[in-house]
Amino acid sequence: MASFAPGHAARGADTLPDGDAAIPAGDCAVTLRNVVKQYGALRAVDGVSLDVRRGELFGLIGHNGAGKSTLFKMMLGLIVPSAGEIRIQGAPVSGRDFRAVRRGIGYLPENVVLYDNLSGLETLRFMARLKGAPQSECAPVLERVGLAHAGQRAVREYSKGMRQRLGFAQALLGRPQVLFLDEPTTGLDPEAIRDFHATLRELRAEGVTMIITSHILAELQERVDRLAILAAGRVRAQGSVSALRSSLALPLRLELSVTESGLAAVRVALAGLGIEDMRWTGLQAQFRCPRDRKMAVLAALSGLGGAVLDVQLHEPSLEDVFFGLAH
Repeated sequence: MASFAPGHAARGADTLPDGDAAIPAGDCAVTLRNVVKQYGALRAVDGVSLDVRRGELFGLIGHNGAGKSTLFKMMLGLIVPSAGEIRIQGAPVSGRDFRAVRRGIGYLPENVVLYDNLSGLETLRFMARLKGAPQSECAPVLERVGLAHAGQRAVREYSKGMRQRLGFAQALLGRPQVLFLDEPTTGLDPEAIRDFHATLRELRAEGVTMIITSHILAELQERVDRLAILAAGRVRAQGSVSALRSSLALPLRLELSVTESGLAAVRVALAGLGIEDMRWTGLQAQFRCPRDRKMAVLAALSGLGGAVLDVQLHEPSLEDVFFGLAH
């Protein structure tokens, strides 16, 4: 596990970046306290505590086997925790009131299983009956996920991406207030992924709380409000992407384009500024810069006038943050 910058508040194996204060209970849609799931000698989930705000898009990331799917199943009431407490919309998952709360929950599993002989519309009508959702929702939901044109076709004729969109459609039945989305963009093409995230923005604007897992970290980087990083069943860190970046003090990456006549001056100007991994390809350079040296580097470059043709500055990606915290 990575070491953390000063001021980083640690709680056992969990870490909470500065600025992510405790959330009042009334503002939480999902609350987990010291949740454990034990399978014999294997502790799949090991003391997880999380708060997810109402109307928040919350990411849950980790390696295969980190405990994400087990955590999802416990939050959905599909398996019982060995210890700890889970509340959805204020109701304990193990309590009698959860049956009513469950009607306001939508779930898209990683592997969608559908009846091949039913059409898309028949599938939704069947799911609506199971969920107690109005049949009148089925056609509009199909349209919302871009399957209105295929509603009368048998599911066996659907591509993997179409099946995934149909799975998303069934999760939206009943106008859920809490959505669990497990690897939701699996099998989707770039256009469908764009449309999917546009729908998530609409749902967030409507106040829907969403918890999403994905192995494609670039998809989540600019879209989630906050996230938690899981490893070996434990939360290694949680907070906004910017707070997690700050907690690690990861270096920035810069790319330069310079003139031939200014090449030597640029090299001299950058000397002694803490530059790391400097690589030149002709008149273009790439290097890493400690965060606390950013302004000094930019000031040195701006003083060179026309010698510098272009500067591009890149923040650490969510992937950088993940590998810094999940090991």
